[in-house]
Amino acid sequence: MAAVPSRRCRRARRPARRRADRQGGDAGRRLAERAMNTVDAKIYARSVRGTFATWRVVFVFLTQALFYGLPWLQWDGRQAVLFDLGARRFYLFGLVLWPQDMVYLAVLLVISALALFLFTALAGRLFCGYACPQTVYAEIFAWIERRIEGDRAARLRLDQGPWTARKLRLKAAKHLLWLGIAWWTGSTFIGYFAPIRQLAHDLFTLQLGPWQWFWIVFYSLATWGNAGFLRESVCKYMCPYARFQSVMVDRDTFVVTYDKGRGEPRGGRSRHADRAALGLGDCVDCHWCVQVCPTGIDIRNGLQYLCIGCGACVDACNQVMKKMDYAPGLIRYASERAVSAGLTRRAALRGLLRPRTLVYGTLLAALSAGLMTALWLRPVLRMDVIRDRGALGREVAGGMIENVYRLQFINTSGAPLDIALSAHGLDGLAMALPAGGATVRVDALDNKVVAAVARAPAAGAAPGAHRIVIHATAARADGGMLETDEPASFFIPE
Repeated sequence: MAAVPSRRCRRARRPARRRADRQGGDAGRRLAERAMNTVDAKIYARSVRGTFATWRVVFVFLTQALFYGLPWLQWDGRQAVLFDLGARRFYLFGLVLWPQDMVYLAVLLVISALALFLFTALAGRLFCGYACPQTVYAEIFAWIERRIEGDRAARLRLDQGPWTARKLRLKAAKHLLWLGIAWWTGSTFIGYFAPIRQLAHDLFTLQLGPWQWFWIVFYSLATWGNAGFLRESVCKYMCPYARFQSVMVDRDTFVVTYDKGRGEPRGGRSRHADRAALGLGDCVDCHWCVQVCPTGIDIRNGLQYLCIGCGACVDACNQVMKKMDYAPGLIRYASERAVSAGLTRRAALRGLLRPRTLVYGTLLAALSAGLMTALWLRPVLRMDVIRDRGALGREVAGGMIENVYRLQFINTSGAPLDIALSAHGLDGLAMALPAGGATVRVDALDNKVVAAVARAPAAGAAPGAHRIVIHATAARADGGMLETDEPASFFIPE
């Protein structure tokens, strides 16, 4: 019968990382560093609980409920949010944007950029730590990984060990769940550009077109690869925001900060040891702040561009401080000026109101107000005039000169419109529709392109181009009138 290893032998065989988690001082630090360099330098983030971990979970639920649920929301019998590229319309709840409205989207992008600048100047990379899709899906995939393979020490043992039936089973289960979420994510993303209800029907009946299959597979694989394999590499090498955030952060920005004055010199000690007598600071050099970091940095070396501001190291350090019966906040959200000068919380918060943030805030408020006002005052009836360049002007029966135009009407209201045309700028000028009829009918939230002709007497007008104005009117459902004018040119041949 094989001998049963003693308790001491079993303890000695524990992985280096598990012993490092329980030891302090230089020995624990060396074990932690040695474990970090194993398995092709893959980062094995340790799970942590605390205030910031709770907020990350909340934001995961909020962002994913919004992302997965928004395409299914209906508004006036249609999909509430739909970027219909084929029809060249963007539906945003009750708002319909056309190609002529791209200026609104441009202003919206500028507002988003200013908001990012403002939030970064105030509190660092909050977006990266809590709302960035890469962070959110990496967090979801990491949670699945922990549930199947275990926490940090268990995953290290599993990856360093040989391939067995258990390891194959765990890896297969993990990747199947990852692929399921990735497929759901890719399908939902395409649902923002194609009606998702029809997309779901075509997906289950295998009636999707080749381009729809391509983009669903592409985004599914991108989600699986980025969140499952690349993870922190996206933040390190692919994200441009990490590179230029330093120009938006100054000494008054609230970021994850290590209090060196309080923590140094660091070193291991027992819970009941007198750190003042040992000449040590509050940092016990447990390395937990590094073990929980999703990008694998040591925040004690100062703010680095790889820090995404998730606050995991704050939660981990506070747990250690509680066990050692020390005051929390050795690692905390604070400004560099507040830590170095020992400012109170209220004094540090006053530093947020500085010229940079005031300028960002003023521009953000002005552009937001301007965009809302422009959307509120956006005309319900719009008309674009395009000349027929194949025939600048021609003489027709009755001594009349005729010019042909293509008119595009856009109806942004929720009711159909019957549009009548007229023109002025030349004596005797009149508009007519070659297809017959006195009005053009445009359905609700729709557009229509029609051909129209303008006729004017040949006598009394000089040859050449003349400026005219085409006038369109339509009756509103409430009895009011809608009017719009569009300038054009009327050409009289010699």
